[in-house]
Amino acid sequence: MAPEDRRAALIAATIPLLHEHGLDVSTKQIAQAAGVAEGTIFGVFPDKRSLLTAAMVQAFDPAPTIDAVAAIGPGRDLRGRLAAAATLIMKRFAHNARLMAAVRHAHHANDPAGIVRMNRAREQLLAALTELIEPDAALLRRSPAEVARLVLLFCGANTYGPFADRRFDGDELVSLLLDGLLVQPDHSHGGV
Repeated sequence: MAPEDRRAALIAATIPLLHEHGLDVSTKQIAQAAGVAEGTIFGVFPDKRSLLTAAMVQAFDPAPTIDAVAAIGPGRDLRGRLAAAATLIMKRFAHNARLMAAVRHAHHANDPAGIVRMNRAREQLLAALTELIEPDAALLRRSPAEVARLVLLFCGANTYGPFADRRFDGDELVSLLLDGLLVQPDHSHGGV
């Protein structure tokens, strides 16, 4: 197997183990999952940390979520598009929640290159959301970019927040964002 193929296979085998075991995954577990001898890892990566870093970069790659947000059909109204996007984003956040916690706990987030990658990923996701919102900018009191930031804030708080007893789905989250918390008066019967 070519070194790049072996590298890709090791990364692919490591990602599920990171989700399961966090950064405490052993090179023995990785080798076993990849179907190679443990020494093979060090023929491709200089050390365990470089393999874990490469696996985390791939695990946190925003491209699949950005592509999914970009694929949301323009035929939906703003509420439908935002609810679909929020659902995708929360799914991504939830999938990576344990891994994110492990990274923060181990202080790997202090890696300057890692911070740059994370910021770039967030900006790419914000750009995709902003583009999704822009066709309906005239309906909003805030700019599409500000609304996109609020959607991400709501999604993050909903996924990582301290209130694990109640999670909102995409529809509820977008309703809170667009409609607020006030009960809308019923004007259908001439009431005020």
